Amino acid sequence: MTELQRSSLPVEIVRSRRRRKTVQATIVDGVIRVQAPASMSKRELDEHVHYLVARLERRYRSESADLGSRALRLSKRFSLPKATSVEWADQRSQWGSCTPTTGAIRISNRLAAYPPWVLDYVIVHELAHLVEANHSPAFNALVAKYPLAERARGFLMAISFGETGIAQDVDGDAPEPEDEIDPPLTLF
Repeated sequence: MTELQRSSLPVEIVRSRRRRKTVQATIVDGVIRVQAPASMSKRELDEHVHYLVARLERRYRSESADLGSRALRLSKRFSLPKATSVEWADQRSQWGSCTPTTGAIRISNRLAAYPPWVLDYVIVHELAHLVEANHSPAFNALVAKYPLAERARGFLMAISFGETGIAQDVDGDAPEPEDEIDPPLTLF
């Protein structure tokens, strides 16, 4: 048994001679327990641990955040409609989504790993879709009420770029060529 401290939760590695191929991770009493075959190489195990720990931590953090009360507070603060439901979702291609006809909002559980002001921005963005179902100037004006909107958009663009190597807008669209910023020629 080996214990690692790579995450906010302690990680314990349990190697078993009985286990042949699979690697499994669970949270037991606040500890991420990874069970792996004894014959697995350290490099291969590290890859599995990195992936599984990140996934479990996202789930653990997302379960502790009350999205409903957070969305209600933001809707009141920025004079936006209330959502009928706000739930975490396993979304890979979007940070959030909204069904204006039902008022349901889904938030990518990947956001649980990022600062709260980024999560708040995505919630405000989706609440604004309850008023404007598109990305019109009226929609952008609603989202701009959130004081950290531009900062959060930049944060999410940087995260998206790191994941894909392609600059992506918060909504998953590639930015228009005139929106792209040329890199500086000199560093200060």
